[in-house]
Amino acid sequence: MPLAFTGPASELRFDSPGPGFWELDPVHFPRPATCYWSAIHPPAFQRGTSEFARSYGMVIEALEMAYVNGFAYKRVTPLDPADAPGRFARAEAVFAQKYWREQLRDWNGTFKPAAIQAHRALQAIDPEALSDDALVAHLGRCRDHHAQMLYQHMRFTAAAIVPTGDFLAHVGDWTGLPAAQLLGLMRGSSPVSAGASAELGVLIGAIRRDPRAKELLEAPGEAGAMLAQLRGLEGGTGEAASAYLDLVGYRLLDGFDISNPCALELPDALCRAIRAAVAEQAVPSDLQDRIATVRAAVPEAHRSQFDELLEEARLTYPIRDERGVFSDIWASGLMRRATLAAGRRLADRGRLHDPLHLLDADLDEMAALLGGSADPGADALAARAAHSSREAPATIGTPPPMPDLAALPAAAARMMRATGLALDALFGSSVAPHEADRLRGLAASQGVVEGPARLVSQASEFGRIQRGDILVTASTTEAFNILLPLLGGIVTDSGGLLSHAAIVAREYGIPGVVGTREATQRIADGQRLRVDGSAGEVTVLV
Repeated sequence: MPLAFTGPASELRFDSPGPGFWELDPVHFPRPATCYWSAIHPPAFQRGTSEFARSYGMVIEALEMAYVNGFAYKRVTPLDPADAPGRFARAEAVFAQKYWREQLRDWNGTFKPAAIQAHRALQAIDPEALSDDALVAHLGRCRDHHAQMLYQHMRFTAAAIVPTGDFLAHVGDWTGLPAAQLLGLMRGSSPVSAGASAELGVLIGAIRRDPRAKELLEAPGEAGAMLAQLRGLEGGTGEAASAYLDLVGYRLLDGFDISNPCALELPDALCRAIRAAVAEQAVPSDLQDRIATVRAAVPEAHRSQFDELLEEARLTYPIRDERGVFSDIWASGLMRRATLAAGRRLADRGRLHDPLHLLDADLDEMAALLGGSADPGADALAARAAHSSREAPATIGTPPPMPDLAALPAAAARMMRATGLALDALFGSSVAPHEADRLRGLAASQGVVEGPARLVSQASEFGRIQRGDILVTASTTEAFNILLPLLGGIVTDSGGLLSHAAIVAREYGIPGVVGTREATQRIADGQRLRVDGSAGEVTVLV
């Protein structure tokens, strides 16, 4: 039965997209998706999750994603009981062989380099210079590449979460320490989560040695022109700037859908992030002290196993964000670039009211419009308005009974517990009650900071972020890491201790509180906040 609503979305029907129990995913998709994304994402998502579930011996068939009125819903596809014995045997083999290490070698040696090469090949094509027919073909190539990268993102999911979940399960049992403290031991293992890259390191060094570059970055002026001038500097600085901007320029700055802008579309935010990265000073790490504290709480008989579990979790932790940054986030940006080129062409011909409106078309509609079709019309595309994810029900259908892990063989139970803990840490928000001037969430990243709240609902607003601001937003993705040097702290509505916001806050060492549920509703832009990332509290000071 459709669910009844009152308010601005009362006309929407939220019929079940299929059998089973469906849960809204506001962590990855805080806003409704475009038609393009709603079509391309579900099959690639299911293909990738089916592969990792099978290869890791999980007692599920796959995860499914479906879109209802543009809102993202996920569900677990149950396993055929006839396949269970094979999964049990596979789970044993995975732990015995540490299969995730094989996937890590594949990722670093084959899949990541091949993805970057494919991105660069598409990026080298200027869609503005193509004929209509050639642009249609280019859009198709970008779409096919995007679908492959979405699949790639998901197929490496288990390698990213199983060792971490297994670490949380065992060490949590041995010590009783909170998951936030245990996950703090992952810091430093995923440089990409803090926006680091070899190209950025070279650029920072070049700017610090080049007085012309420093003067250029500090001078007033239009940011896009400043980046162009930076590219043109001699003596290695220009080459370093080009290498970095070519790496990040067409990656999305937030989200996964083509509705989100690429870095080069927000040159002011990009310039300020580069400026902050150049000024950043290294802070001594207390990681070894943190590890020693946790290790001391582990019973002596389990300390060698603790060392092994920590090593495996830290080894695979980088895949968590790299699989997005170097797969679909870049591919999505390239699809956006091609779509906007087509949108500008159609707007110039009077076929669209705004080039951005083509982002709300599916691929067939894009091709048809470039081919001269009048359908969909400009008014129809302009009317495809987005709704806030708060206007969608949290669940559709009846929850299934909780699985009894005790009934599974030991390896299968271990696999499902590790996976469950990691997914709970990804999606689970706090349930702690709030006070009038204090919100409670999950303690994602230690430390205390005070600063002005910068309420951001979409990536196009990133230009308002000033250095030292506390970002208050529904959720973030790994794409956002480029702008981290600007932030004093992070506060989110949705997501748990393994959400992207929590990971990037820990990796960059800024206080973070996630999963507050209501921060964007209860905090006004510009209010002064105290963020206590150790206690999981956000206090409104003014």
